[in-house]
Amino acid sequence: MRRDPRAFLWDVKESALTIQSFVEGMDASAYAANVMAQAAVERKFEVIGEALNQLSKLDARLACRISDLPKIVPFRNQLIHGHANVNVGTVWTVVQTALPVPIDETRTLLDELGAA
Repeated sequence: MRRDPRAFLWDVKESALTIQSFVEGMDASAYAANVMAQAAVERKFEVIGEALNQLSKLDARLACRISDLPKIVPFRNQLIHGHANVNVGTVWTVVQTALPVPIDETRTLLDELGAA
């Protein structure tokens, strides 16, 4: 059975919004001191990366409309495999600078596809 691409987009949007809620009110120091928040954020990044990876297999044309896709999936892989170059500061920077883009893009795509 073919999965609806909107499900993957929804996973990305909801996981990204959840990450934002996890770090709300935190600065970099508070995030670095909160191991539970770090684990939760990293898990949601794993969900985002996997959803986009699956979407790219299902509908590459749609997936390529997520501008940071070529960076997101490898970031997920680095988190899962514990690469040393992905530290707390790197994750914090991604949350603060890159996360709003896939939220906006998935919202737009879901609107176009008829899902909110």
